[in-house]
Amino acid sequence: MNLAFLGFAMIIVFMALIMAKKLSPFTSLILVPVTFGLLAGYGWDTLGYAMDGIKSVASTFAMMTFAILYFGVMLTAGMFDPMVDHVVAWCKGDPLKVLVGTAILAAFVSLDGDGTTTVMICCTAMIPIYNRLKIKKIYLATLIILQNCIMNLIPWGGPTARVMSVMKLDAGEILAPLVPGMVLSAIYVVGVSYYLGLKERKRLGVAKAAASEAHKVEVSPEEQEWKRPKLIFFNLALTAAVIVSLIMGLASSAILFGVGTAIALVVNYPDQKIQRKVISSLAPDMINVVMMVLGAGVLMGILNGPEDAGMSNAIAQFLVSVIPESLGRYFAVIIAVISAPGTYLLNNDAFYYGVLPPLAATAEAYGFTSLQIGFAALMGQAFHFLSPLVPFIYLLMDQTEITLAQYQGYIFRWCVGIFVIFMVMGLALGYLPVL
Repeated sequence: MNLAFLGFAMIIVFMALIMAKKLSPFTSLILVPVTFGLLAGYGWDTLGYAMDGIKSVASTFAMMTFAILYFGVMLTAGMFDPMVDHVVAWCKGDPLKVLVGTAILAAFVSLDGDGTTTVMICCTAMIPIYNRLKIKKIYLATLIILQNCIMNLIPWGGPTARVMSVMKLDAGEILAPLVPGMVLSAIYVVGVSYYLGLKERKRLGVAKAAASEAHKVEVSPEEQEWKRPKLIFFNLALTAAVIVSLIMGLASSAILFGVGTAIALVVNYPDQKIQRKVISSLAPDMINVVMMVLGAGVLMGILNGPEDAGMSNAIAQFLVSVIPESLGRYFAVIIAVISAPGTYLLNNDAFYYGVLPPLAATAEAYGFTSLQIGFAALMGQAFHFLSPLVPFIYLLMDQTEITLAQYQGYIFRWCVGIFVIFMVMGLALGYLPVL
């Protein structure tokens, strides 16, 4: 049976089972790829490919584990309490200001290029406000994802780095054509936040008492004892140091968050009994998320399969084969369009290292430059974070208490706007030329 067909079918079945609520995301991430791996004729090697996939997400697994622990400790210690109180006071119970503030915060936090960090910081800071004002948390998820998919295009964000390595481009070359689209898209997201804010203001009104009640957070007596108001400035400095180190690339994110967590625990909770209680209180959220990450690894591993002979490679060859030669002069635009479903159906490594090289070779034969091809290949990132193959979206869904179906169904419409902005800017500035 055709491997490309099986690859597409696996993704479709996986999504259908989740959206129909026949299987949980975790069980679907395990059972569906294993079944299709057996159908592909992998036999017992299916489990080996699954293990390869788990190994490929090991760094993400470690980073998420420590990131959840770190920001959980910061939340428990009360580092975000003054921020929340001041934001609520500034908003004066106005959902419009809260949503616009969310969009701006998400844009700046996303500059570190890491989705997990963005989710943890924004959710930890903003969810208490959303809960107090009863704002729909699907809007929080929407604004985080929209800003993150834009800012993820910075050279240290991941997809751009992969394009740079494949197309032999330096950071300055690829960043210059991306910046206009990134700026306009970020403004567009602020506009989306304003629109959603108006809807929530109409639905909820302006809560007059929200500011005065900002300090009234429902916590248990034990949780109140865990607050460390005198250590807020230390915790802020430690968090800033971790984020700056991430941006500068001084060490892997897993190590930075791991060291940060250890320091935070020792300084805030020197008593080991309290340390254990704090960690135990954070464990349920951590387990739910890391299970999904491991499940996504299984799906990616089996999708990739044997080197140069798996479903991912077959999908790549299929995409190249279906493009008629007569459309050669539009090849940059074609790559941009292909990148949307390509980065959704495949992880970034599979698309940029598997699909892009044959597409690039074909495009160069038609006269397109490496920069034009690289720029086109990044257009699909507007939709990439809708993919179930992105590990940190499960953290976001857990934090905002929404399902995958809700997540994809609502956010997709706003992602289209970002895609259109980048495409229009590329065509206008000549980075998506028609030869």
